Amino acid sequence: MSRDVPRGDIPTLILAVLSEEPTHGYAIARAVERKSGAVLRMREGSLYPALRVLEEAKHIAGAWETPERGPARKVYTLTDAGARELAERVRRWEAYAGAVQSVLRVKGSSNA
Repeated sequence: MSRDVPRGDIPTLILAVLSEEPTHGYAIARAVERKSGAVLRMREGSLYPALRVLEEAKHIAGAWETPERGPARKVYTLTDAGARELAERVRRWEAYAGAVQSVLRVKGSSNA
């Protein structure tokens, strides 16, 4: 079961991946797939616009790096403002997920 990441969740997942280490866009998408057990898929057509928005908001900083082999690539780093934004997004997500979980607890189900 694989599905595209909803557009509104992309920035949160980007910030979460970058909280572990700086990396480039393609690696961010692959990290989301790997960490989700290949359930979530992040398409480049949605990823790169979200990276630009996060960079404009100063939540991430990008710098071009030229490896010994291969083309130059932009590596993104989480900023202090981005870490604060991630913490707030995680707080809101946990509140939302908790509310949905409360609704899903139906009397007589195995989740009750």
